[in-house]
Amino acid sequence: MLRALAVDDERPSLEELLYLLNADPRIGSAEGAGDATEALRRINRALESGPGGPEAIDVVFLDIHMPGLDGLDLARLLTGFAVPPLVVFVTAHEDFAVQAFDLKAVDYVLKPVRRERLAEAVRRAAERGGTAPRIPVHEPDPDHIPVELGGVTRFVPVDDITHVEARGDYARLHTDKGSHLVRIPLSALEERWRSRGFVRIHRRHLVALRHIGELRLDAGTVSVLVGAEELQVSRRHARELRDLLMRRP
Repeated sequence: MLRALAVDDERPSLEELLYLLNADPRIGSAEGAGDATEALRRINRALESGPGGPEAIDVVFLDIHMPGLDGLDLARLLTGFAVPPLVVFVTAHEDFAVQAFDLKAVDYVLKPVRRERLAEAVRRAAERGGTAPRIPVHEPDPDHIPVELGGVTRFVPVDDITHVEARGDYARLHTDKGSHLVRIPLSALEERWRSRGFVRIHRRHLVALRHIGELRLDAGTVSVLVGAEELQVSRRHARELRDLLMRRP
């Protein structure tokens, strides 16, 4: 009996997928998430619960095109876990199949989803035993991030990073000594470093609270001073940022 998590930002598609999953006798339970960030939080709870725990998830049925962190981004993050859940992509786009299978996806189901086709994906997941095989991996160092520079991998201390700038599928890490480009979406770093005091201030910028020197208000616009650089704060993030700075020790 598989424990499934379905992830889709379109509510009708999510409800239809959950209906089909719950109708399959090999699915013990199925729950939904409206975006990849919500799904990641749920998967983290599952990992903390353990493979046999009440919060465990065996397989994730994952849409690709979603706002913010997309399905491929989430699948890449899962490959870094010691015991990730299996992944089945469920999407209206056939262009990403090669990338999906490079990420060790169990199956790639095209929308509109047919009951028989989804049943085949469930069968493949069940044959894999519900959970991906455990592969020995080196635990990532939470205090450093690897960056490539001229063929050499350097490990930059996270505490040295003042802010991060979105560059498409990449992110530019800024420190007092320079900057580094890494192939990690800004949304993934936001999720990973939230507990380390990083906060989103704009769709393009993630900032370490400890490196903010000033909060500036000028004619209705809000900005922060990080080192010698002034960064704009969007309206949607201004109130949260101000509250966080007021509570900062």
